[in-house]
Amino acid sequence: MKDLLVVAKATSKTIIILGCRIVLPPELEREVTVLDFALPGKEQLGTVLDGIIESAQLPALESDHRAKVLESAKGLTTIEAENAMALSVVESKAVTPQIVAREKAQVLKKNGILEVVESRVDLDAVGGMDVLKSWLINRQQAFTERATSYGLPCPKGLLILGIPGTGKSLTAKATASVFGVPLLRLDAGKLFGSLVGQSESNLRSAIATAEAISPCVLWIDELEKGFAGSKSSGSSDGGTSARVFGSFLNWMQEKTSMVFVVATANDISQLPPELLRKGRFDEIFFVDLPSAKEREQIWQIQIAKYGRKPEDFDIVQLSRITDGLTGSEIEAVFTEALYTAFASNREPSDLDIAGIMNEFTSLAETMAESIKALRAWARGRARLATKPEPQAQGRKLATA
Repeated sequence: MKDLLVVAKATSKTIIILGCRIVLPPELEREVTVLDFALPGKEQLGTVLDGIIESAQLPALESDHRAKVLESAKGLTTIEAENAMALSVVESKAVTPQIVAREKAQVLKKNGILEVVESRVDLDAVGGMDVLKSWLINRQQAFTERATSYGLPCPKGLLILGIPGTGKSLTAKATASVFGVPLLRLDAGKLFGSLVGQSESNLRSAIATAEAISPCVLWIDELEKGFAGSKSSGSSDGGTSARVFGSFLNWMQEKTSMVFVVATANDISQLPPELLRKGRFDEIFFVDLPSAKEREQIWQIQIAKYGRKPEDFDIVQLSRITDGLTGSEIEAVFTEALYTAFASNREPSDLDIAGIMNEFTSLAETMAESIKALRAWARGRARLATKPEPQAQGRKLATA
C-alpha cells in the first residue's frame, strides 16, 4: 500500500479506501486523510422515504405524518431506514412512525451500547423532589425553536446523586417525558471492547447516534461503575479507560447538539473530580431519604399503582412508621402486604403493613456509615433535590 501511494502521488492519482471502522496501521496513519460520514439527516431520510412511497405506489404523506416518520427514523443509516420503512409498508400498507421507531429500537439494541427506552413515566410518578422537579419544568421548553430564537443555550445535563432506591432512575425516565423527546440508555460498561481501538470507536459511535437522534435524553445509570477504573487505567488496561473517559468529558464540555445527559450515581467517591465541575453538568442534585411529606406522596403513588384507593389507608400513620425507608423499600413493604392479604383472601390493611415493618430491615440501618459519608460529601457540593422542611427533625438513620 505504501508503494502504491508513492505511485499515486507521482501520477496524480487518488486512492479511496472504504471501511466501517477507523483501523489504520501506524505506517499509514500519516499518509491517509480520514473522512467521517455522519448519520443521515432529515433531508437524506426524506429522499429514502420518497423512494419507498414511489416504489410502493402510496399516496403522498401529510406534512405532520411525514415529519413524525422522519423523526422516528433519525439515528438510522439510509439502508436501515429503508428496511424499516419497507417493513412498515409490508405490515400496515403504509409508512407509520410507530413501526419505524420499533425497528430503530431493535437496530440500536443489536450493538448493546445504546438502547431506546419506551417509558411512559412522568413527574407525577415520582414522589417528592420538589426542587428537582421545578428545575426540570423550568427547562421544559429548552429544546423548542422558541428557545433557540430566544438565544437560550442548550442544557448540557444533570447528575443525580443519592442513596440507592430513592428514585434516581425513575426521575431519569421522567425527564424524557418532561422534554417530550426520546430516551436513550447508554451502558457504559459495554463501551469497552477487547480489540485495540474498539472502546474509543464504540464511544464515537454511541455519541454519533445520540446526536443524530437529537433532541433526546441520554441516560447513564450508575455512572461510577462505568468509569470507576479511569484513575488506575494506565497500569491496568494500557490507558484505554482513561482515553474513553477523556473523550466523554471533552464531548460533555464541547457538545452543541440537543442531547441532555442524565447520569445517576450511588458512590460519588469513585467518580473523578473533573467530571463534577461546572460545565460538564448543569447541576448536581443530591437525593436524600424521603421526608415525612415525601413518604406520604410515595405511599399514595404506590397504593394507586397497585389498584387500591389511598383513602382506604391511614397515609399519615404509614408515613410515620416508615421513617427512614426509601421509595423502593416502601413499594416492597406494600407488595409484601398484598401477598399477605392475598394468602388470606382479603384486601391489605394498615395492620398488615405494620406487621411487616416489625421485621423489616431498612437500607438506612445496613448502610448507615455509607449514607453518612454520602451526606457529608453532598453538603455544600450538591443541591438538595427536596426543599428542607422548616424546623425538620433529623431523618431516621441507624448508628453503628
